[in-house]
Amino acid sequence: MRRLILALLLCFLPSLTHAEPAGAIRDKDEFLALVQGKELRIGIYNLSLKLSPEGRITGSALGWGISGTWSWQDGYFCRDIDWSGYAIPYNCQLVEAVDASRLRFTSDKGQGQAASFRLR
Repeated sequence: MRRLILALLLCFLPSLTHAEPAGAIRDKDEFLALVQGKELRIGIYNLSLKLSPEGRITGSALGWGISGTWSWQDGYFCRDIDWSGYAIPYNCQLVEAVDASRLRFTSDKGQGQAASFRLR
């Protein structure tokens, strides 16, 4: 079961991408203004993440802790995380604002799988 969930977390958790327009976020300050003090959530997996301005990631998914680091590089969100002892490989992701309460992260600099998070 954990291996299946680990595979899902490789991109933070793949979800269906929608054809709705999204605005790429290429500036770290703009990104921080959106996520600071908020949780990024995917309810179906009970996934909740917090991103600190200093580059820390904390949270949980399906009851297991998530920790890691993130940085902003060349207009991409780059992260390295551990999910309860399972290392999830480093990846840089395109971030897009779907609407005022949702962000979409697409792995491999926008070429891979995508996950949409609610901001709360």
